[in-house]
Amino acid sequence: MEKEINLKADEVLNYIKSNVKNYDVLEISYNRVFVPGEVLDISAIEINDDIKSLRLLIKMNGETIRDTVEMDLVEIMDDVVEIRHITDETSTVLCIEED
Repeated sequence: MEKEINLKADEVLNYIKSNVKNYDVLEISYNRVFVPGEVLDISAIEINDDIKSLRLLIKMNGETIRDTVEMDLVEIMDDVVEIRHITDETSTVLCIEED
């Protein structure tokens, strides 16, 4: 069963930092790019409970591109439309609300 949650950008970053584990699948839709892939590593840099950097190492699951990429979600967060978080048990769609 898929659940949908509407969150602000900073809440999405906190959700990912707290809930996404290695080997979970993230499908990130931003700008005109769709990045589906398995999370290999997550690292966050925080200053006073404010996330300054949230780097994801993702092994992409594309049909034409099968590569490992690193992205900083903080840098692209303004363009992110939605993120689907898939585990063995659940699927959650994070819809980003405008501030």
